[in-house]
Amino acid sequence: MRYIPNSPEEREEMLTAVGLGSADELFRSIPSDVQLGRRLEITEALAEPEVIGAMESFGSRNTAATKPSFLGAGVYSHFSPTIVDHLIQRSEFFTSYTPYQPEISQGTLQYIFEFQTLICQLTGMEVANASMYDGSTAAAEAYVMAQRVTRRDKIIVADTVHPEYREVARTYTQHGAAEIVSVGFDEATGQIASLDGLDDKTAAVVIQSPNFFGCVEDIAAIAEKAHAVGALLIVVVTEAISFGLLKSPGECGADIVVGEGQSFGVPMSFGGPHVGLFATQEKFVRQMPGRLCGVAYDKNGNRGFVLTLSTREQHIRREKATSNICTNQGLIALAATIYMEAMGKKGLQEVAVQNAQKAAYAAKRIGEIDGFEIAFSAPKFNEFVVRGPKRAADILETVRSENGIVGGLALSKYFGDRPNEFLVCVTETMPKAEIDRLTDALAGLR
Repeated sequence: MRYIPNSPEEREEMLTAVGLGSADELFRSIPSDVQLGRRLEITEALAEPEVIGAMESFGSRNTAATKPSFLGAGVYSHFSPTIVDHLIQRSEFFTSYTPYQPEISQGTLQYIFEFQTLICQLTGMEVANASMYDGSTAAAEAYVMAQRVTRRDKIIVADTVHPEYREVARTYTQHGAAEIVSVGFDEATGQIASLDGLDDKTAAVVIQSPNFFGCVEDIAAIAEKAHAVGALLIVVVTEAISFGLLKSPGECGADIVVGEGQSFGVPMSFGGPHVGLFATQEKFVRQMPGRLCGVAYDKNGNRGFVLTLSTREQHIRREKATSNICTNQGLIALAATIYMEAMGKKGLQEVAVQNAQKAAYAAKRIGEIDGFEIAFSAPKFNEFVVRGPKRAADILETVRSENGIVGGLALSKYFGDRPNEFLVCVTETMPKAEIDRLTDALAGLR
């Protein structure tokens, strides 16, 4: 009764009320050839102590967090000041709900406003929303927004955008009018190779910088080409710490900047929950998905915070809605806000510099090992691709099993034609001694 609230007697009563004799009759419209036809292969019901024991047993299998890990590819290990966890666990933050009533939600609205302001400063854009579910859904929403703004349907997407982000966007757009055109990358630099297909029917060009291979793109040059045909430039950022070192996408001509804010004081948490970033130019604000908080003043001149825009079907006519994402990652956005405020401009710059310097050191050491090379020549931030003498999956498994090191991500997971390459990420949390351990392990491979 705790988890299945309807008793057998209540279910029987409901079936009788609709004139049916069994649950099978209720689902008789489902064709027999797609029905499972057998019981699910799961255990019988367990008592609560048994469930807890089973979950603890499953959890004990997770050992990666205790090993030196050079994984990145969209989720990054960064130091988070203790003030972040301390503040977000205060009851007034931890239990807050959607700020529909501004008169009793001033604290929630204020930190959302602070979050939006900080994201604008980092991205170089004029407006930002209150956050999205994660980076991938923010990117997908940018595709659809570009179609609304330009009234065009062709979206040119670089192959160096995170493969999972591209997959989410395909899911979003598969039943609409969007025409997705993929463009490749230069084998020497790792940057976008060309903009084949760019024409006056193009709604947007989508790039990632630093891209999936860790290479920094020439955003300004791509923006110029996109704008020449009236297309928008969407810049995806999966590693938010890069904002502390690189010129902002807005300064380089981006029209929409989306990304993942997990690096800002949010734990990796096996992939989520995280927080999506979404910023754009003010002239596009009414086409932006999600909600936006703003400042208002009462008749006495007192400042207050309000929910300025919330363009979902619950609030406006359905055909005018910009998205069915009707909320924001409030608690995670708060964590990111506290992190950014605690670190400050100089702190964020220092973290970014440490990332770049440590990654450069690791790349130099690995590149000196016989049989190994750094795959692309473009400038990097904290990730880079290593090309090894044999299958990357085998190299990484040997390094893990013999040295207890998670050495990176085999690119064959996403790029089947690159079996010998793997992506290495180095953040400020990785001591020099651990980088040297990785290089020694690679050098000692037989």
